[in-house]
Order: sequence, then C-alpha cells, then structure tokens
Amino acid sequence: MPNPILITGAEGQLARAIATRFGADHEVAALTRADLDVTDDGAVETVLLAMAPSVVINCASDNDVDGAQIRPVRALEINAFGVRALARAVGRAGSTLVHYSTDFVFDGTATRPYVEDDRTNPQSVYAASKLLGEWFALDVPNGYVLRVESLFGAAQAGRPARSSLDRIVNGIEAGEEVPVFSDRTVSPSYVHDVADATRRVLEMKAPPGVYHCVNAGACSWLDVAREAGRLLGIEPRLRPITLESVALKAPRPKYCALDNSRLAALGIVMPTWQDALARYIIARRA
Repeated sequence: MPNPILITGAEGQLARAIATRFGADHEVAALTRADLDVTDDGAVETVLLAMAPSVVINCASDNDVDGAQIRPVRALEINAFGVRALARAVGRAGSTLVHYSTDFVFDGTATRPYVEDDRTNPQSVYAASKLLGEWFALDVPNGYVLRVESLFGAAQAGRPARSSLDRIVNGIEAGEEVPVFSDRTVSPSYVHDVADATRRVLEMKAPPGVYHCVNAGACSWLDVAREAGRLLGIEPRLRPITLESVALKAPRPKYCALDNSRLAALGIVMPTWQDALARYIIARRA
C-alpha cells in the first residue's frame, strides 16, 4: 500500500484506532467531517483524485439511531449517499474501499449468531440507511463491508466517553445504579481489535465482500455489566431493564450477535468479548 491511506470521519473512536494501527508504517490522511464532508460529491471526488489513496477507510457515519427517525434525510445523506460518493470516486481512482456497517441491518429475530448471508431486514431508518450504504460500497470492485456492533474503546483525552460500555463502566465505578438491557444479545466490538482485523484483511488481499468483524461470543448487556464489575473488583448496582420498558423512537434488534466464521476462514480469529473487555479495563486504568 505505497499511496496514502485515507480515513474519513476521523473524529470517531474507530477511526482513531485505525489511524493509530496503520500510522506506524503507512502514510495516513485522517480527515474529519470539517476536512471532508462525504455528503459533498464534488469535494469527495476532488480530494480522492488529488490524493490518489491506495485505500479509503470510511468511518463517517450518522449513528444517532433515534435521531434518524426524526431526520431521515440526514441519515441517508451520510450513511447511504455519502458512501455512494466515496464509491464512485474510489472507482475512478482505482482504490480499495473499506466501509463499516452494523448489526442493525438484521431484524433481531434470530436464535443464533447471524452470518453474512442471512437475510437482512432493517427495522428503522438508521438500519435502512446503513444497508443502502453497504450496497453502494459493494459496487466497488475492491469493496469491503465490515459489520461491527456496540463499538467501545479507550476514551480520548478531552473527549467524553460515549459508548454504551463506557457509560456502564463509568456508572459502576461511580457506585451508581446502572440500568442495563437484559434482553438484548450482542457481540461487542473493541475498536482496536476491529482495526487489527481491518489491516489484516487488506494486507492479505482478502476476497472483497461482506465480513462480520466483532469480538467473538454472544452476551446480554447484563452479562457485560456483571463481567465489568468483576474485572473492576466492584459489586455493581445493576437494574435489569427490557426494550419494552424504555421509550425509544427507533426499534432495536433484540438478538443481534454476529458470527465471525468468514474472517476465521481467512485465519483472522477475533478475540472473545471477555478478553477484549479485560484489555479495555486495563487501558482505562492506564
């Protein structure tokens, strides 16, 4: 990968982890939304043709699930048509595109972890916008879609930690009563493990397509909170809640664990969520 690696949405926690992972021995251009608005087709084409990146890693995303129900056009602009602009420019530049999607493309009615070929059935505006983004990304001959979920990672200095796991751990450490879903089954994704897997996919020139890229295993948020308390050495004050008990504008999939077998077949074995959580706790303390 002799040409620069371009990362969009550089202010996000996943983008920061990717920039760190690639930046040690590659030229990286990490662009924030202020540097490059992916919804501006002309700006996207101008920047990509000028930089001629070997790889474009798209971390730009509107992740406000409930907000997307109120502002559907904005969600579509970023999560779908922004990807279309990148895909078109990447095609003209002859680059590779990596795009991140979500477990929300599934309806959550499964009883075992979803594989890549399972039928998608988005239940919200956010989910539909992300599925459209997948389709646009896969129009690129060298296009990769990595589905992640429940991202978490070490907080950046000066920025509040905003992930679900950050909020849970913050509450446990503060001795507060922490509400946690007991009926949502997930496969949390540690941003540093996702970054490592992304690099390996690119370095081995894996077949383009869709890959699930989450930490291995399935758990409820209640399971995660209990394990976090154990690792912290704190007896957590947890209040189990259900999706039906919370007023949410957008529906969430109840069962959304993902299966990493396609990555594993390439020799990329994702660590378990328990292992990732332990490393996350250590990083927080450091």
